[in-house]
Amino acid sequence: MEAQPLLHTTFIPVSPLINPLPKNLLPIFVKPQPRNNNAHNQVLAATALKREKDPKKRVVVTGMGLVSVFGNHVDTYYDRLLTGESGITIIDKFDASKFPTQFAGQIRGFNSDGYIDAKSDTRLDDCQRYCIVAGKKALEDARLGSDERSKIDKGRAGVLVGSGMGGLTVFPDGVQCLIERGHQKLTPFLAPYTLTNMGPAKLAMDLGFMGPNYSISAACATSNFCFCAAANHIREGKVDLMIAGGVEAALVPIGLAGLSASGALSTRNDDPKTASRPWDKDRDGFVMGEGAGVLVMESLEHAMKRDAPILAEYLGGAVNCDAHHITNPRSDGLCVSSCIQRSLDNAGVSVEEVNYINGHATSTIIGDLAELNALKKVFKNTTEIKMNATKSMIGHCMGAAGGLEAIATIKAIQTGWLHPTINQFNQEPGIEFNIVANRKQQHEVNVAISNSFGFGGHNSVVAFTAFKP
Repeated sequence: MEAQPLLHTTFIPVSPLINPLPKNLLPIFVKPQPRNNNAHNQVLAATALKREKDPKKRVVVTGMGLVSVFGNHVDTYYDRLLTGESGITIIDKFDASKFPTQFAGQIRGFNSDGYIDAKSDTRLDDCQRYCIVAGKKALEDARLGSDERSKIDKGRAGVLVGSGMGGLTVFPDGVQCLIERGHQKLTPFLAPYTLTNMGPAKLAMDLGFMGPNYSISAACATSNFCFCAAANHIREGKVDLMIAGGVEAALVPIGLAGLSASGALSTRNDDPKTASRPWDKDRDGFVMGEGAGVLVMESLEHAMKRDAPILAEYLGGAVNCDAHHITNPRSDGLCVSSCIQRSLDNAGVSVEEVNYINGHATSTIIGDLAELNALKKVFKNTTEIKMNATKSMIGHCMGAAGGLEAIATIKAIQTGWLHPTINQFNQEPGIEFNIVANRKQQHEVNVAISNSFGFGGHNSVVAFTAFKP
């Protein structure tokens, strides 16, 4: 039998770390409809029937928490995005004056008071500190303080926060100590605190959450991989609640030097605030960022039982791999377009329902065009779709990028305002999408997708919408 085209399947290739999909997400095939108004309406009606209706399997977002270059409060973060403020500055946490790139989205004034005890705070890698603070802030947002947490089944609550590069702030210190003072002087905390999984592990220890606890590392696609996996745990009925997202704290000399050596970074040292310019013809690479972005994801049944605030609904997602190159995406966008379509199939959403895209849009010469090529394969009518680039203001936070961008996406759904893509001076021709250039725009979001792609060819797409009972 001839294979069905990937365009029409909801099968999602997943990492071995992600549990198998529940039965309701096994492959199905949808007959394509002719494009006329009556048929279009039929497609939308049929699609609505495909969406998950079981409250035990519907996944809602009840809390959001972050650590960002714009602070640790979600509303402040989004307000500053809406104004088009750049968080990119000259690096001053170490001497970067001899590096090809001397600027980044550096976090300043981070304070963990009230979230991490003072003794632990001095030992932890920043990767764990950001994870713990963002996770606890998300729980606060979800109205899950200590009293409320005592009422839930902690065996059915888990943590899944990933990182692209892990504990890079403590590791160089350990290497320097080994060279200068010998192995006898190394701290016993060095090995544990370099581990990618230690952030979610420490967060679970603080909370007593005994459900699934692990970390996925898929480079810059990490956060979306975690959202997909967390939702699968909920839909399988194994958990009621997951803290999920991503964290990154790689802005250290070796992190900056390594990415500089790969040729991925912008070198616009004379004008850092305009360096991240996705879809602009004069873009010259991405800008490093750091932080954490975390969601509280729950089954609708569990959220309603505890009268939780429901911020948005997670409809579905997909992951796959280019199998092409260690850093460059496929220029034709073939696997990315497949990932986008599969995410929509998984979500029970038609192409016509999507009217907002938070783009991966890193400001690299090859990557921005590859993403556009993929989008054009899926979305034939681009006039109703608006797309923006959060990275134009906060830089590329790698493993945390998808988490911070999911929060921006949900805030767009809630507020009806899209933040701008700043630094649009000389737009790449043939984009076709409204990229919200330089000024915020009002937009009633129907269905939003958020794209994240990473070194190694890792692709991930997730879909959100406003919650409707």
